[in-house]
Amino acid sequence: MGDLNDILHDLERSLGVLGGDPSPLEGGITNRNYRVRFGDDEYVVRLHGKDTDLLGISREAERLANSAAAGLGIAPAVAGTFDGGLVTRFLACAPLGSEQIAARAEEVALALRAFHEAAVALPVNFWVPDLLEEYAGIIAARGVIAPPEYGEARELAARIAAALPVRALRPCHNDLLPGNLVRERTADRIMIVDWEYAGMGHPCFDLGNLSVNNGFVDSVDERLLRAYHGAAPTRGQCATLKLMRVLSDVREAAWGVMQGCVSDLDFDFDGYAERHFARLRSAIAGGRLGDWLAAAEA
Repeated sequence: MGDLNDILHDLERSLGVLGGDPSPLEGGITNRNYRVRFGDDEYVVRLHGKDTDLLGISREAERLANSAAAGLGIAPAVAGTFDGGLVTRFLACAPLGSEQIAARAEEVALALRAFHEAAVALPVNFWVPDLLEEYAGIIAARGVIAPPEYGEARELAARIAAALPVRALRPCHNDLLPGNLVRERTADRIMIVDWEYAGMGHPCFDLGNLSVNNGFVDSVDERLLRAYHGAAPTRGQCATLKLMRVLSDVREAAWGVMQGCVSDLDFDFDGYAERHFARLRSAIAGGRLGDWLAAAEA
C-alpha cells in the first residue's frame, strides 16, 4: 500500500485533496484498480501490471483510445496519468452478463463502429497473427517450450490472415470480454472500459471478439452485423465474423501461454490457455473452416 499512498498523494496536486481510503475494485488480472475520491469527485486509479509491454500493450495507445472513446460517450473520461498508471473518472456502473450484452448487441455494434471511425491514430498495431509471432519469440528466448497447440494456432492464424488481409487499419479495442462492458446507471448506456490492448487493426476482429467472448448465437451475430453494417449481413460478412471468432480464441489461448511464461501472478494461465484451445478445436471441428475462408470478406 506504500507505493499506492505515494501515488495518491502525488495526484492530489492535480485532482484535489484526497478524501478517505481507496477502495479496491474487483475484476482484471494484470492490473489493480481503486475507487478514490479527490476533492468533490471520484476517480478510478489504475496501476499497471508488471511487464505488460511484453503482451503487446502500449500505455500511450491505451490513453489515446480511452480519451477518444470518452469523447464519443462510450467510455469514462481520462483524468490523468502517472508513471505506472492511468486515472479515469468514476461512473456509477453495473456489471453486465453475457445475456444482457447479447440483448443490447445493436448498441454495442454502433459504439464499436463509432470508435472504428474515430479520427485517432494509435501508436501500435494489433493483429493476432503478428502478435503470435512476437509471443513465440519471447517464449523461445526464455527457454520455454510452447505446447504443440501453439504451433497449430499459429498456422491457423496465418490461414485466416491470408483470407482476411487488413486493408485499412482502424482503431480497435481488441479485448471485449464481458467484464469490459458495463452499464452506466444514470444514463442506462453501455460503456466500454479497459482499453489497454487498443491498437490499429482489423475492425471485424472487435466484432468476432465480442461475439465469442459473450457466447453469441447465430441470431445475435446477425443482429450485431446488421446494426454495424446498416443492412442485412452478406454471406461473406457472416463468414468473416466466424473466422474472427476463431482468431479471438487463438489470441486468448496464446495470451494464456505467454502469461504462463512471463507472469508471476497467482493465476492458472495454463488452464486458461487450455480452455481456449479447447473452444478453438470445437469451433473448427465441424469442417466449416474451408467454407468460411472461401467466403470471407475483408
